[in-house]
Amino acid sequence: MAVKHISEIKFNVGLDENKVPETIFWSADDGGIDNSESKALMISVWDHKKKDTLRMDLWTKDMPVDEMKQFFHQTLVSMASSFHRATDDQKMTDTMRDFCDYFAEKLELKK
Repeated sequence: MAVKHISEIKFNVGLDENKVPETIFWSADDGGIDNSESKALMISVWDHKKKDTLRMDLWTKDMPVDEMKQFFHQTLVSMASSFHRATDDQKMTDTMRDFCDYFAEKLELKK
C-alpha cells in the first residue's frame, strides 16, 4: 500500500540556559492546531526492531503540580481507552479503569 498523505505534527520547545523547558508550542495541520501553547507533553514511540518503547516526557517550569496530577490521570484514562480499542481486552481495560479511579481518589481529583 502506497502512502497517500503525510501528516506532520511539530513541537517547538523553548529552553532556558540549563535546557529546562520554558515554553512548548505544537502544530498539527490535519487537526487544525497551529502553534498552540502547552505546559506538558508525553510521547511514546514503539521501536519494533528492538521491541522497546522510546519515551519523551516534557513539562515547563511553570506547570502547576495540581495540573500535572490531572494530566497524568487523564493520560492514564486515555491509555485505558486506547488499550481497549487496540486489543479488545475488556477484562484488562476494566482493571486499568479501576486503577484510574483509585489514582484519582488518592490524589483527590474527583469531588
